[in-house]
Amino acid sequence: MKYFTLILILLAVGLIGYNITLIDFGSPFEEDSIVALIGIFSALCAILLLVIFTVSKKIQDKLKNSK
Repeated sequence: MKYFTLILILLAVGLIGYNITLIDFGSPFEEDSIVALIGIFSALCAILLLVIFTVSKKIQDKLKNSK
């Protein structure tokens, strides 16, 4: 499971990198740039959720081992 979450985090980072290339920094809130910004924000949310999941699994394992 650890490798699966790591792969998903790396994919999200890749999506962030790709979406940064799609942003028109002259007008970042128009047309395709807004779609790229939404993609960046959603990938950041996915990374945050995966990090929370990883931390919760570590806590669960520690609780399980302490009993």
